Amino acid sequence: MKQIKWLSFLVAILMLGAVGSDAADLGQAPDFSLTSTSGAPISLAASNGKVRIVDFWATWCPPCRKGIPEFMELYETYKGKGVEIIGLSLDQGGAEVVNPFAKKMKINYPIALADSEVVQAFGGVKAIPTAFVIDQKGKIVKKYIGYQPKAVFENDIKTLLNL
Repeated sequence: MKQIKWLSFLVAILMLGAVGSDAADLGQAPDFSLTSTSGAPISLAASNGKVRIVDFWATWCPPCRKGIPEFMELYETYKGKGVEIIGLSLDQGGAEVVNPFAKKMKINYPIALADSEVVQAFGGVKAIPTAFVIDQKGKIVKKYIGYQPKAVFENDIKTLLNL
């Protein structure tokens, strides 16, 4: 248990230096097919035509844990307006760790366990959380490394939805 707390602390410290965004030409988002923690299929293609946020996270990551309630609020507010949020867990403990965490947090958006193929398709994830904002045509318009406040994502959503 001490190792996990120490690792979480170390990751939080490292994240301070890695926080940022990238708005360069990030190209098309790669499609993927995974099974959600609830057993339903998840693919990026299934939500074509919507603004999508794909968030790579882990249960043990303090900045990730801080952002999840904000993603839940955004999902509740914008899911009926053409927004999809997908959480992709990088937890090595798999479903045994992620499912109870998701239930406890009452995560209301689809989550799945990311595999190495999906991680590599997104160019590798060097720090968590890492979130990709994808427009209605499937282009990655922003990549955020580290915790970003709800207002950052809400601004991206409103811009892409022309609200």
